[in-house]
Amino acid sequence: MRATKLTLTALTLAAGLSLTACQGNEDSAAGASDSGASSAASPSSSSSSSSSASGDSGTSDGTTPTAAGDGSATSESAQGSGDGQITTGTCKTSNLAFDTAHGMAEGDLLVSLRNTSDACTLKGFPGVDLRSQDASGPLSAERSGLDAPVVNLANGETTRFTLHYPPNNSGGSGVYVTAIEVTPPDETHSKALSVSLRLPVGADADGQVRVDPVGTGKQ
Repeated sequence: MRATKLTLTALTLAAGLSLTACQGNEDSAAGASDSGASSAASPSSSSSSSSSASGDSGTSDGTTPTAAGDGSATSESAQGSGDGQITTGTCKTSNLAFDTAHGMAEGDLLVSLRNTSDACTLKGFPGVDLRSQDASGPLSAERSGLDAPVVNLANGETTRFTLHYPPNNSGGSGVYVTAIEVTPPDETHSKALSVSLRLPVGADADGQVRVDPVGTGKQ
């Protein structure tokens, strides 16, 4: 009987140890499972952070086109400035068409200058020399006291200036002027124009032949 009890006791003890071991393994497995779940959660958190960072980057990129758009609008506005007054510089003699006409007052000759090329600018007094076979040399017109405006000429536009001369009322033949040579402001090339003027002898003695700046007088 004693041997039998010992055997049963040993079996009971072994069973208890086996059960404890099984419970320990299950606890370990559960711990491992919890650890794996925690590890699986970490990439998700990392992915969420990346997505957040990516979203911030997208917002920044979205701001950049807006700035570029503003700059483009400013550029277009700048291109539209100037009110059509942007010119290529001083008008050249070769790009001007000249014509003459007698003014309303006796002793006034209107000289017109029409731009035949790109927009250009005239400012100042033209040079005017009167040519006559009755004179020993050319008679140069003196400048009047008028202020010279800035004249911007688009293609096809015309401006004028006035040449003042004393008409020949002496009763004699006077000096017959058959041509004038006009040099536009800030130019060195002149244009010869046919005219028919009669001046009294000695008209250049006291500066009676005068020229106004371009853009003044009747336009």
